[in-house]
Amino acid sequence: MNIKVLIVEDDPMVAKFNRHYLEQVEGFECAGWVTTGEEAARMLAEQEIDLVLLDIYMPGTNGLQLLSALREQGSTADIIIISAASDNASIRKALQLGAVDYLIKPFEFARFQAALTGYKEEYYALMKQEEPLSQEQLDKLLRHPAGGEDEKTSALLLPKGLTEGTLLGIWSIICQLKHPVFSTEDITAGAPISRISVRKYLAFLKDAGVLEMEISYGAVGRPVYMYTVTAAGNEIINKYISGR
Repeated sequence: MNIKVLIVEDDPMVAKFNRHYLEQVEGFECAGWVTTGEEAARMLAEQEIDLVLLDIYMPGTNGLQLLSALREQGSTADIIIISAASDNASIRKALQLGAVDYLIKPFEFARFQAALTGYKEEYYALMKQEEPLSQEQLDKLLRHPAGGEDEKTSALLLPKGLTEGTLLGIWSIICQLKHPVFSTEDITAGAPISRISVRKYLAFLKDAGVLEMEISYGAVGRPVYMYTVTAAGNEIINKYISGR
């Protein structure tokens, strides 16, 4: 049975992208799209929704107010925040209210896919099982490192599927570029891996704080993701490629 998802987003274009992304991830189905917190509350009261993709900035009841009201009402729907709000207060509030993940706009499909796949495999599956959770399962759910593992070393581990050697190669290409702003295609031209793989590494570097990303809209065609190295980028990357 698919996980039923409600998209709560007042921007039609963003909602369209989110729904398109959602349809690319196996095991999920879009149960509907609403533009306000009030509409979301009504739909959640009328239908059984497993997961809500929730924006924060909306007219009327904003996302955090809706999330707070749902928790007070005892709603069991899980929440993934998808918002341009990147301030500490919003993020802290969302996590305190039980959001299982938080995506900052703009983001790439790889990060969206990771959020939904992680939710399905690590959260939804465990919380739906009838047997009591083991400590190992609970640690996985709460994203704690395995017992005995050094916390500092754990923080430097790369996500599954990424290797230090390839990361170093991509970082070398970035450092050799003659212009500070670059696209996925700029890296793909010099990398011995596929464009899809390059995008995974760039998404990781963005999430790690090494890169900043902006969307460039041309006159025609798809939007282009443009990247720049952050002020702390060099310091952060060194923790992954030479800090072990």
